[in-house]
Amino acid sequence: MDEIVNKVQKSGLITIALSDFLPSTEIIAIDIKEQLWQGLVLKEKDFRAFLKENDWEKYRGQICTIFCSVDAIVPTWAYMLIAKELYGIASKVYFGDKNAAILQFAQEKVQALELSEFIDARIVIKGCSEVSDPTFLFVELMKKLQGSVKSILYGEPCSTVPIYKRPKE
Repeated sequence: MDEIVNKVQKSGLITIALSDFLPSTEIIAIDIKEQLWQGLVLKEKDFRAFLKENDWEKYRGQICTIFCSVDAIVPTWAYMLIAKELYGIASKVYFGDKNAAILQFAQEKVQALELSEFIDARIVIKGCSEVSDPTFLFVELMKKLQGSVKSILYGEPCSTVPIYKRPKE
């Protein structure tokens, strides 16, 4: 009987999944909508009272994102004031809805990749992902890896699409 050989494992391919770059905890969204007067405009005096009375400690160690889910008049300084309150409490603070925050978090992780482990490697970037709009991260990975790796493939190790191959010198 012939021995079963895992050709993918023997190929030396390094598989990268977008899920490796996602936060492991939930992102807490802080929606300014809750502080709007008649759902339309932010009143500074009321907003500053909210800032003073709110229990910011509940965000300790959390990943937070600040946004407004309605089309309203929200001055830029309102987002800045919330970010100020979260400083030193939240582990990370982003601007935008949860999807935008996930992409910002993932982009930071891509930028922090240590390239030394990918020098001259053959990479497969998995095509299936839990990311709602993965194209942004695919492009970020290309920008980060392309100068160091031998090749980049897209898809699954058993069925890939060639994306990049370093030119021969």
